[in-house]
Amino acid sequence: MIDNDKSQDDAVEKELAGVPEEFLDKSDAETVEEETSSLDKALDRLREDLEVAKQEVLYAKAETQNVRRRMEKDIQDARAYAATGFARDVLSVSDNLERAIAAIPQSLREDDKMKALVTGIEATQRELAKVFGQHGITRIASVGLPLDPNQHQAMMEIPTDEHEAGTIVQEMQSGFMIKDRLLRPAMVGVAKKPD
Repeated sequence: MIDNDKSQDDAVEKELAGVPEEFLDKSDAETVEEETSSLDKALDRLREDLEVAKQEVLYAKAETQNVRRRMEKDIQDARAYAATGFARDVLSVSDNLERAIAAIPQSLREDDKMKALVTGIEATQRELAKVFGQHGITRIASVGLPLDPNQHQAMMEIPTDEHEAGTIVQEMQSGFMIKDRLLRPAMVGVAKKPD
């Protein structure tokens, strides 16, 4: 039996030869407790890292969604207001048609030779107004309304007792909107109290 105990002791010594020194002096319970504590700390660090990663993913998703919404709005605006520059240029054509019609005296309107010309100019003006309407371009109302600096540009003050001060009494040039944006302000004369 002594030989048997000695061989067991030799076997235990061989097993312990690969174990670090710090674990040889402590009891098994302490060793397990330290290993568990170390694993718990590592697990806690991993959980924290996971939470940080989850937050970063949520922020990235939110930012991506915001960028997508901004791009969709930019695309909608580009579609809605793409014709703005062209429309501004065509407004001068509309102004000239309006001036041409206003310049024709009543006597020429009744002349059989001029009726066709007047009718043609008026038809062209109606067609242009129809095309403007199809593209969301509308005329700004002005005469008889109070001055709105977002839509009207006061060019002069007109002394009068017939209207309240700040009321538009004359329109020199029509103003237009394209959908909900100002295309060109109406140039107007505004009433003021006489001196």
